[in-house]
Amino acid sequence: MIPYTVNIKLAARTLTGTLNLQNKTAVDWGWQGLIAQGCHSSILIIDPKTAQTIQVLERHKANVVKVKWSRENYYHNLSSPYCLRLASGDASGKIIVWDVVSGTAHCEIQEHSKPIQDLEWLWNQDASRDLLLAVHPPNYIVLWNGDTGTKLWKKSYAENILSFSFDPFDPSNMALLTSEGIVFITDFSHSKPPSSAGKKVYIASPHASPAHTKPAPAAAPAPTGAKKALNKVKVLITNEKPTAEAVTLNDCLQLSYLPSKRNHMLLLYPREILILDLELSQTVGVVAIERSGVPFIQVIPCAQRDALYCLHENGCITLRVCRSTTATEEAADPEQSVQELVYDLRSQCDAIRVTKTVRPYRMVICPVNENNAGLMVSDGRAMLWELKAHTGKAAANPSSGLSPLYSPVSFCGAPLGPNQKRIQDLCLSSMIGQTLIAGEAPPPSSNQHEVQLKFLLTGLLSGLPLPPFAIRMCPPLTTKNINHYQPLLAVGTSNGSVLVYNLTSGLLHKELSVHSCEVRGIEWVSLTSFLSFATSAPNNMGLVRNELQHVDLPTGRCFAFRGERGNDEPPIEMIKVSHLKQYLVVVFRDKPLELWDIRTGTLLREMAKNFPTVTALEWSPSHNLKSLKKKQMAAREAMARQTVSDAEQSSVESSVISLLQDAESKSETSQAISAREHFVFTDTDGQVYHITVEGNTVKDGARIPPDGSMGSIACIAWKGDTLVLGDVDGNLNFWDLKARLSRGIPTHRGWVKKIRFAPGKGNQKLLVMYTDGAEVWDTKEVQMVSSMRIGRNVNYRILDIDWCTSDKVVLASDDGCIRVLEMAMKSASYRMDEQDLTDPVWCPYLLVPRAALTLKAFLLLQPWSGTFTMDITQVDYNEKDEIKGLIQEQLNSLSNDMKSVLQDPEFSLLQRCLLVSRLFGDESDLHFWTVASHYLQSFAQARQLSVSTAEGQAQSEGTQPSPHNHLDICHDVLCESSYFQKFQLDRVHLQEVKRSSYEHTKKCADQLLLLGQTDRAVQLLLETSADNPSYYCDSLKACLVTTITSSGPSQSTIKLVATNMIANGKLAEGVQLLCLIDKAADACRYLQTYGEWNRAAWLAKVRLNPAESSDVLKRWAEHLCSPQVNQKSKAILVLLSLGCFYKVGEMLHSMRQFDRAALFIEACLKYGVMEANDSSNKLIEASFLDYARLLRSLGLREGAALWASRAGSAGEQLMEELFQGEGGVPESILGEEVELGQESTE
Repeated sequence: MIPYTVNIKLAARTLTGTLNLQNKTAVDWGWQGLIAQGCHSSILIIDPKTAQTIQVLERHKANVVKVKWSRENYYHNLSSPYCLRLASGDASGKIIVWDVVSGTAHCEIQEHSKPIQDLEWLWNQDASRDLLLAVHPPNYIVLWNGDTGTKLWKKSYAENILSFSFDPFDPSNMALLTSEGIVFITDFSHSKPPSSAGKKVYIASPHASPAHTKPAPAAAPAPTGAKKALNKVKVLITNEKPTAEAVTLNDCLQLSYLPSKRNHMLLLYPREILILDLELSQTVGVVAIERSGVPFIQVIPCAQRDALYCLHENGCITLRVCRSTTATEEAADPEQSVQELVYDLRSQCDAIRVTKTVRPYRMVICPVNENNAGLMVSDGRAMLWELKAHTGKAAANPSSGLSPLYSPVSFCGAPLGPNQKRIQDLCLSSMIGQTLIAGEAPPPSSNQHEVQLKFLLTGLLSGLPLPPFAIRMCPPLTTKNINHYQPLLAVGTSNGSVLVYNLTSGLLHKELSVHSCEVRGIEWVSLTSFLSFATSAPNNMGLVRNELQHVDLPTGRCFAFRGERGNDEPPIEMIKVSHLKQYLVVVFRDKPLELWDIRTGTLLREMAKNFPTVTALEWSPSHNLKSLKKKQMAAREAMARQTVSDAEQSSVESSVISLLQDAESKSETSQAISAREHFVFTDTDGQVYHITVEGNTVKDGARIPPDGSMGSIACIAWKGDTLVLGDVDGNLNFWDLKARLSRGIPTHRGWVKKIRFAPGKGNQKLLVMYTDGAEVWDTKEVQMVSSMRIGRNVNYRILDIDWCTSDKVVLASDDGCIRVLEMAMKSASYRMDEQDLTDPVWCPYLLVPRAALTLKAFLLLQPWSGTFTMDITQVDYNEKDEIKGLIQEQLNSLSNDMKSVLQDPEFSLLQRCLLVSRLFGDESDLHFWTVASHYLQSFAQARQLSVSTAEGQAQSEGTQPSPHNHLDICHDVLCESSYFQKFQLDRVHLQEVKRSSYEHTKKCADQLLLLGQTDRAVQLLLETSADNPSYYCDSLKACLVTTITSSGPSQSTIKLVATNMIANGKLAEGVQLLCLIDKAADACRYLQTYGEWNRAAWLAKVRLNPAESSDVLKRWAEHLCSPQVNQKSKAILVLLSLGCFYKVGEMLHSMRQFDRAALFIEACLKYGVMEANDSSNKLIEASFLDYARLLRSLGLREGAALWASRAGSAGEQLMEELFQGEGGVPESILGEEVELGQESTE
């Protein structure tokens, strides 16, 4: 057998059960890779990869209604480390910000006493990442500092706010979902509350939209198909309040911006999802459910691909991916040319069995990879699904008519090498390629694989069933059983099953279905077996069916201990097992007790009818086993002395010996001896009886008359020389049997339900349970140690108690949880680093800040040897062994696929940076390296083709070898201009098809003019009907657009008119005129002057040539760097997309992001987009030197030496400091240097 060590110290922990209805929305999956889930007033932290609970946070007094992880989009260093920070709001309006690793609260916030409706951390500026926005009912939004708990501002609105959503592309835009409609706020800022009340729009519910000719009946039938649904949602968003009968109830369940493309939003209804284009406030796509389909509960839009995860009422999660809008199928089916966004169902997981008590609550998606989903069920289960991609050439089901999905041809931002290892299921964008848009050539099919997506259940966490519970801890740890002891807790439940938990890990060890009705009590008879009893509901005579079962844990064998007995008899009140586990007393309500021998399973005695009624009973800890053992030893010695030739033995001795030999052969253990044991019990008058049991003889002993101060005795506990009695009036009576003293103490807490002594020699602590709580007493001093009472320090009722070690108690409570607490019974969170987890968890956030950064540096670059190692002990890292061990544990917990990719020599530096930022869930790193690696490669390619040599010229069309070489559209203005233009044209085309009013037509025409599509714009302008007030104006505009010539005078006139218009506040009209005469660069300048920076960037991308557009965007980057805007991280991304790599390097270095700067410059040198010449050497050396210093501070000496050796003269000085006293610099490093140096001068 594997020797395994026993953890004597059990951690305090909480085993949680079913959720409360208020916990429905309290779940969040953070960038840190963990799921937080509210359960009653506690919060579970779940690791989805290994499906284990790694922390339970306890401090809230009310049910938790919202939880939110903080975002990780900031640069991490020692002063702003990787840390687990969580905000949670409860039903009493309290918000707590947690430090999850230590389980302590940073701050507590209270504004009103109503449940928090919504919470979100602000992520959009570089200044502070502590800002937390909360919705306090009914109609307030408040911005808090989540670190100090101070209120920054508060704003009230006219309607009740249900939830809000931030625009992921523009932090100043947000939308509030209110009880009547949507409020759009365009001036959100962290420095002051929004000044305006926002733009209100009303949602006409899709089933009651004015498009109906007749008013909809109360139960309007659901549309049978998407086509019909579409006709109904022509008019959906109106600025005027709809009439009362048109909108009876705003049944919109959810509103979210799409993170995959700008200015799109989704609204969720039980039977459809509407996709809106916010520039037009018009529906451009509908996902409708057939009449027989299962309604939606929730939908989560993805960022990496235009896809939606939907949760249905039967617990099924479906993934819908947006169909490509390439114009190939139009010829085949003329009906399909009604263009709209179509989301095709690509995968779905199994549903769960929904009952009255079991229904799906919420789903969460991993924000880093977007290919894992967690489903929270009301019974406390968490089901973890993973999306898997299967590649194959075979066509999918051809009749489904869906165009196939293809796998992308690159991995971690770079094209795949011929024999390079990859992880296909790393994230959503590495599983399926980009959605094609109109005007793009479909990819060559040779290097593409078709992909089928499947959901796989990879983890399941189940909670405790519904209370009530009966709990019992297994026998205590002793010196004899220390080698094979497991701290098992048996929990009897109301449905008759017994759950056995291992308290070291807190995981379910076994679930046994033992009884057919509620389990009333459990007693262990050894370390691996127990007796449990259950009683059915009484019949009209008050008789029940009693079940008493003996269960053997290792085999799971369970048999009826009382044989055929048990039908139609009074209910069992309690069962008590003697200290040596030899005998069992079964006490009934109105029937004399039974005495059984556990070892043989025989009934020793059924007491006579006149036997007194038992109210309380306890076995005495004293017995004569030791004296019997001594006799046995003496006999054994006699046996050993006896020889065959010796015939002079006394006959007495021989008979004893033969008896013993018999016994030994029957059983090798000492079980054959029957020791004498005693028990005491009290009757209804309070008289104490004493009874002795030996073998199969039962003797009646002394009787002690009742104590006048005590009421009816409810329970007895006996340990050593102390006997304690508790009565129904709350009095405790302590008897000292040695000194023959008794002492009564009134606790004034009502009925004493249970009393139990703590295990351990000489440990005289006593746990007492009342109807309203529990107390711990010290019986030596006869004084109370600690107390808990419902309403005073806890808000749950205690159902059962027990000791689980000599200093920890375990309590079952009516909120469905079982808590292991210190003796002080203060419910507290535990420190995560003291946890004893069964499976190692990959989560760098659990390490101390320095160690997390060391781990990151270790994974990013190991240039000191030709190979990569996953063993931290192989590098020169001077740190405490304990921390080294923790880092090694993290490395070991990586999956084998991940290790093999990281150790792959083909894996480039850029790919490694991307992969590590994914592993760490580091949002800012991920964005930076995604954009950097894309543009470094495309500019390097452009260089090789020597199309553009000057930095100012961005790459021209010819440099894009395949259409798959563009950034995803979720990066918006950071994408290549050519792709961005195609996307915008595609979008306007869609808006045009969908327009339904003059306003929409006008907006479309304006967009077309800006995009330079003049012919189409003229057609739209001429559509204006003659009775429209702007008929004349539009007709003239159409004439103007068609007759514009490039003659000098007309141009100057138009330019003059445009500038006058702009000066008089008609900015949009003036910009349109400038675009007509190809003066878009001036238009951009005007837009920027008037603060319309985003609009200017958009226009530059769609209209200007590379050089001009680059000027506009550079001005924008400067503006973003200014102190009042303070979005340097965004400015860096803009500069990357322009190829200003030297400037980016300078900025990174000046912002003290030393590791990012050094690695980025190294990549630039490698790709040849930065030359190492006199002007750039200063920056290169400075950043390498600072990175060397950083590595040195982390303790990675070899890495520091390597970077220092490339940092010129200052670096040499650092080298000397590093290796002083070790006889100079090791040869190996200098030797390697030469090679690296050559590489960078290529």
